[in-house]
Amino acid sequence: AENKTWWLVFEDPVLNELVSIAYRQNLTLQIAGLRIMEARAQLGIAVGSQYPQSQIGFGDYIYNDQSKNQVLFPGADTSFANYSLGFDAAWELDIWGRFRRGIESADAGFLASIADYDDALVSLTAEVARVYAVMRTFEERLRISLENVDIQEQSVKIAEARFRFGATTELDTKQAQTLLYSTLASVPIVQASIRQARNAIAVLLGITPDRVDTIIGPRGRIPGTPDQVTVGIPAELLRRRPDIRRAELDAASQSALIGVAQSDLYPSFVLVGTLGVSATNNALAPSSNLFESDALFFQGGPRFSWNLLNYGRIKNQVRVQDARFQQLLANYQNTVLAALQEAEDSLTGFLRTREQIEHLNNGVAAAQRAVDIALLQYQEGAADYTRVLNTQEALFREQERQVTARGDVVENLVALYKALGGGWQIRLGNEFIPTTTKEQMEERTDWGPLLEVSSDPVQSIDPAAAMEDKKADRFNVAW
Repeated sequence: AENKTWWLVFEDPVLNELVSIAYRQNLTLQIAGLRIMEARAQLGIAVGSQYPQSQIGFGDYIYNDQSKNQVLFPGADTSFANYSLGFDAAWELDIWGRFRRGIESADAGFLASIADYDDALVSLTAEVARVYAVMRTFEERLRISLENVDIQEQSVKIAEARFRFGATTELDTKQAQTLLYSTLASVPIVQASIRQARNAIAVLLGITPDRVDTIIGPRGRIPGTPDQVTVGIPAELLRRRPDIRRAELDAASQSALIGVAQSDLYPSFVLVGTLGVSATNNALAPSSNLFESDALFFQGGPRFSWNLLNYGRIKNQVRVQDARFQQLLANYQNTVLAALQEAEDSLTGFLRTREQIEHLNNGVAAAQRAVDIALLQYQEGAADYTRVLNTQEALFREQERQVTARGDVVENLVALYKALGGGWQIRLGNEFIPTTTKEQMEERTDWGPLLEVSSDPVQSIDPAAAMEDKKADRFNVAW
């Protein structure tokens, strides 16, 4: 059970549509996708560094017309032209693994950017479902408030009628009105909360607030939860959590940087060379041609350098990288523990809140019956209005607690699926960035094949295995 599309368990077509739109249009998710493109380009830089690092073409034309008063010997030509064409190259050999470890670090960083995207997608789907549940909860509270307004308006009419006939004092009327106005005062607050929740959904969907009402439609009910919920084995599902993958890949990337820093402890060996053609035109050589064999020149050979007197700077740089690696190992362990806590807390909250609802349902039924009895007794003169007031207040309070608990059940279940890392799998087989964005980037910059990154490079729960499985494909595209 991977919970790829866990939101379907709520059987709410509106929620399903909201998640689908958010996946296609959410701007924060698009930013995460663009960071993958950036990391892919960084990987290309690292791959290119293992080949000749400096390849510089040059060419020049210089015309000289010297002063005749500065002629070094009689008959020398004072006017001549020099021109040359060629290129320089330098290739540092990767004897100590500096560039290989740099590629490993960049590759892990690339995979980590995909894990970031997945984490953003998990958070996005969970947030859409959570805010939707909050909105529906407020809509239920609005419905309850309006129903209680109707009940309390009837009570005011009864109290006013009994006051007109002299059966009670004005106190009953004022008490009834006080409760009614208090309930009415809660209505605008709930309405504002509904509007704010819809605005939040609009941001998650990447659309303007005026369009969200068309998608969501009129007021609805709180999504129901299934009687049986299958979440799988937490220990296995937590290994798929994108933030845990990210923490592990961060540590792998930093581990490679230790090797990069250590390579500075040893000498570097570089092959250097210059190849080109050069010629001069003057009175002595008027037919000198740049493109003939005699114009060819070459120089090259090996060179090495060794930073011997660095006064501990290199060793301390290695220690810095090692300390950062150890920090990331601790962060990985902390991320796993936090994930376990989130899963346990959400599961406990879901189960206990469901138990709470059973008691609240009984409480609402009893409170409703108490209101009916108290109002009947008041009409018959067998009880004062204080009893009616107390029972109506208790009914409103219990109904709000019941609705809030129903919303909490949904939110806790959403939090549980989020804690188990469900939902990121919907991106498999799809592009990381929208087609329109890709077209804009291709029109602006030559991206070559880099924008065609498959969204399937991290399907394994083992990041190291994923790196080996897809390394060749990623490196080929990096060119």
